[in-house]
Amino acid sequence: MLESPWQWALAYGAAVCIGLSKTGFGGVGMFAVLLMAQVMPARESTGAVLPLLIVADVFAIHAFRQFTVWRHLIKMLPPAILGIVSGWLLMPHLSARVFGPLIGWMVVALVVLTVAQKVSGRLTAAAVEHPSIAWPLGWTAGVTTMLANAAGAVMTIYLLACRLPKYEFVGTAAWFFFIVNVIKVPFSASLGLINGHSLLLNLMLVPGIVAGVAAGRFFLRKINQAAFEWLMIIFSLAGGLKLVIAG
Repeated sequence: MLESPWQWALAYGAAVCIGLSKTGFGGVGMFAVLLMAQVMPARESTGAVLPLLIVADVFAIHAFRQFTVWRHLIKMLPPAILGIVSGWLLMPHLSARVFGPLIGWMVVALVVLTVAQKVSGRLTAAAVEHPSIAWPLGWTAGVTTMLANAAGAVMTIYLLACRLPKYEFVGTAAWFFFIVNVIKVPFSASLGLINGHSLLLNLMLVPGIVAGVAAGRFFLRKINQAAFEWLMIIFSLAGGLKLVIAG
């Protein structure tokens, strides 16, 4: 359990960021991972964050369930599940700190591609319609979410490439992350990352999740589509560079 007011403040900040991330501001989720890693060892923090993510996913599904675009979701799930298994097998041998810079550079490259896609409509259509595009991105999202709960940037880039309106973006991401996070639970528990102490901490941080979701829904109504897309690109770039620097 956390000991100092400063640790509690950081933990609640992480919970608020998780709530925000589930209402479309996916890049903010990276900051939640980083904040939780400040109050407990990085490996244990992944287990502490996972149940909070699931709680936030439930709120997001309830709020945006009618906007889910299932065809994009179905494309990403099989490779993501394969990525989760890969990450579980890697975790005892490869720390997230080592893996982080590699994922970070991949995200930065994807951000560059996304900006190029915004300039060229033909490039966007070719990337999204290509039958193989979902597999490398889905696998990367699965591995990254298993190792560091940090797949938000990868999924953000994929959904931006799909040119989804902001509410469809949020509704599709909500179901994707709910499914993969639930699948991750037995894997994380088998590694000892979820236990009674971490679940008690999760229960105490739920109000922060609620506050973050409420704030995110408010901001989502106020922001237009173009600004939303550029904000997601900036958050993803910041998250990718943070992974690179942290390594």
